[in-house]
Amino acid sequence: MIRPRPSGTAPFALSVLDNALTGVGYSAHDVLDDVIRLARLADQRGYQRFWMSEHHAMPGASIPSPQLMVARLIGETRNIRLGAGGIMLPNHVPLVIAEQIGLLGGLAPGRIDLGLGRAPGTDSATASALRRHSGANDDFPGQVEELLGFLGNDFPDNHPYRGVPAVPGPWQADQNRVPHTGSPADIWILGSSTYSAHLAASLGRPYAFALQFGSADVLGAMRIYRENFQPSRFLDQPYSLVSVGVVADDDAAEARRQSSSTALAMLRMFQRKTFSIFPPEDVAAFQGTPQERQVIEEYTDRVIHGTAAEVARGLEELQSQTRVDEVMLVVQGHTRTAQARTVELMADHYNMSA
Repeated sequence: MIRPRPSGTAPFALSVLDNALTGVGYSAHDVLDDVIRLARLADQRGYQRFWMSEHHAMPGASIPSPQLMVARLIGETRNIRLGAGGIMLPNHVPLVIAEQIGLLGGLAPGRIDLGLGRAPGTDSATASALRRHSGANDDFPGQVEELLGFLGNDFPDNHPYRGVPAVPGPWQADQNRVPHTGSPADIWILGSSTYSAHLAASLGRPYAFALQFGSADVLGAMRIYRENFQPSRFLDQPYSLVSVGVVADDDAAEARRQSSSTALAMLRMFQRKTFSIFPPEDVAAFQGTPQERQVIEEYTDRVIHGTAAEVARGLEELQSQTRVDEVMLVVQGHTRTAQARTVELMADHYNMSA
């Protein structure tokens, strides 16, 4: 069962999502070092979980395999839950993911999350290079079912994989101690549509909605999830979170400037151009068309930005509307210092500590 730790005076649990986006002037080595530092900070300040997500063929993103980074972060943190949030399951063989998550769960019992998404996390050419077939999205529920079968070693007797154990697995528990009867990780269904809400509800699993991707129907998705939720042995009532881009700074104008850096990167991604996160000065000097400037303005404003008090009001309004149990801060901005400042300021605002 999911039992969130209190987040200070916040009326909901707070978590962090780091996409390891690379700013102009920084190397992947720099960024990955800073991901480690940010995970330590989030752990020290009492955040609920620290997630990373899978991206491919995107020079601006430095983590194609979040489960590898989770392994690195286990020894760097003590309390915070660590998540591959998410793994784009149709890009992978379920048995391999089950074995990787089983290994992580063995290294850090009770601290691992696995978020499952069905999007490719890349473009169509790269999806093909990943051996992702054209109907991969349609088979997503079956892939999830297969993964869960491997994680729990509970395929039906007549299933072709009944005798195929994922190693390490629950049957390897020391029977002289308390046997492992659950999953090595909390399994989440990720999405940004009502499709994922229906699936999470039918499986009785926690649900994470990615609001940072656009103005999707988060209210409808959350309503569908709650109204259709089927209790399971892993979760007896609905549990949901929403992730949203956030920049907090002592200076509200600087927070908006940092938010605009990510917005220009989004525009370049839509245009199928290579991108890193540009400095705010470059965004201000960008001589785009009126339509391009409009996209930048829209994506700047989709990020909740401002002082800590202003961001807190935005988060609390979002939580009030969506009725989620948890809000995940998707850290934004050109500099890693700006992203760490967001995590620090929001923890200060809500009097959070480990």
